[in-house]
Amino acid sequence: MITVEGLTRKYGTFTAVDDVSFVCQPGRVTGFLGPNGAGKTTTMRVMVGLTPPTSGRVTIGGHLYQDIPNPGRHVGVLLDASAQHAGRTGREILELGARTMGLPTTRVDEMLDLVSLSQSESKRRLRNYSLGMKQRLGIAHALLGDPSVLILDEPANGLDPAGIRWMRGLLRGYAERGGTVLLSSHLLNEVELIADEMILIGHGRIVAQGDKKSLLAGAAGSGSTFVTALDNNALSAALSAKGFTVASAGEGLRVETEPVEVGRAAVEHQIVLTDLRAADGGLEDLFLELTSDTQREVLG
Repeated sequence: MITVEGLTRKYGTFTAVDDVSFVCQPGRVTGFLGPNGAGKTTTMRVMVGLTPPTSGRVTIGGHLYQDIPNPGRHVGVLLDASAQHAGRTGREILELGARTMGLPTTRVDEMLDLVSLSQSESKRRLRNYSLGMKQRLGIAHALLGDPSVLILDEPANGLDPAGIRWMRGLLRGYAERGGTVLLSSHLLNEVELIADEMILIGHGRIVAQGDKKSLLAGAAGSGSTFVTALDNNALSAALSAKGFTVASAGEGLRVETEPVEVGRAAVEHQIVLTDLRAADGGLEDLFLELTSDTQREVLG
């Protein structure tokens, strides 16, 4: 478990993180979202003792990071995949980590296999790695000590679509085995697919947090629905008769009401639906709405 309590970090007159509090639970993936400069990386650096807090604190399993003996066996960290000696090979980097944590060298081969880095790739020097390979190596290093907590800052950077899917499955399985995952990412669709909880931060302050279902339900906005049926004309007539506004939308219909009302009308008239979903909402809408005053680009 990660517990953040009243965390503030100031640099002179600039406040990078402003009275932030949240909890990441075991068995859950927590998505940590916000625009560039919102305070995500600073918060993560405080978590692992790289940046001291101005006030407040972060505990992992009830302990400050610096008080955890052999922390790599308890907390896996990936903040910057390039933050290793560029002249060392991938294998050397993992072997040094294994020695530091008191692990057998066989663990290195297990991790290389896990992240799909071949023997020849493991013998290349880090400076010759692509960004995607560095990310895989960084994830291998984070998992080396079989920790119970993972703290990952933008781990999907540089991964191709297959790599992103692989990472999604890896982290989902890790959480299902009881691990705690804090995941920072700008890939909103990926976070929406994998996260159980979400924390949105802007200008160093939490602007929304909670479980994915309740947050995304709140983003649904106008209550419009996209629906497709085997007989769109019959469905349109049934919905119009109930007083709902209906318009054609691609292969289906857009209806100005909640999905549940569309479903009820379809059941009443025995109309088979092939697609039914909220027309508005989603993580991207929620993200942009709540962080609009922190975006570099003008929205709207």
